[in-house]
Amino acid sequence: MNTNTKLRPATPIVAVALLAAAMLIAAAARAADAPKIPDTLQQRIAACTTCHGVHGEGTPGSGYFPRLAGKPAAYLARQMQDFQNGLRKYAPMEYTVRQLSPAYMQEIAEYFAAQQVPYSRSPLPPVSAATLQRGEQLVSKGDPASRIPACASCHGNQLTGVQPSTPGLVGLPYDYLSAQLGSWRTHTRGTVAPDCMAVIANRLSDSDITAVAAALASRQLPADTHAQAAGSVTPPLPCGVLGATGDGT
Repeated sequence: MNTNTKLRPATPIVAVALLAAAMLIAAAARAADAPKIPDTLQQRIAACTTCHGVHGEGTPGSGYFPRLAGKPAAYLARQMQDFQNGLRKYAPMEYTVRQLSPAYMQEIAEYFAAQQVPYSRSPLPPVSAATLQRGEQLVSKGDPASRIPACASCHGNQLTGVQPSTPGLVGLPYDYLSAQLGSWRTHTRGTVAPDCMAVIANRLSDSDITAVAAALASRQLPADTHAQAAGSVTPPLPCGVLGATGDGT
């Protein structure tokens, strides 16, 4: 036996293989130690609840992020589809929903539609009595001379929405309401044609938007905040999301 024989260094290929094996072992050890994330709907909608509240109650303190809880499921599903299809523009929402399947979006919508949690008030900027009076007129009666229908003519007598796809407006923050009306005017929010809200928003003046948002945000909640039954309202304009019903005025 030749005692002078020296051990040969590992070839580069062997060295790489040994390094890869060590990395795999280390990764497996880290994975074993990592906490298990529960595969529940609540865990999977964490991206939603971060902004909209644990139960979709909204974040009133922010003055912006709207309530999802209790809104009609068809409305909520449609909004996710509109973000996904580029009809609504808001980067965080577009990113959140871009890979979701229709079935998954429906599941999320039904979850939030079923949540029944208390409403909370959001900050309201100081507005004049005349502004609030104009807002209440537009909300309850509209402005026939400007061909502006009342908010209540579509969103229900108590503005709590109408099944299956018209949202409630009570309890929404002033900033959110004014921003959405402005978004319809600037084409950063839309939905399937005919887009009745885009038509109405473009008939409102800047001061009307302020008035409507302030009147809605300051409204007292009705005793029953559930959406009205399907078929209880006949929209005054054709609306694609409602099957283009209405009298076309």
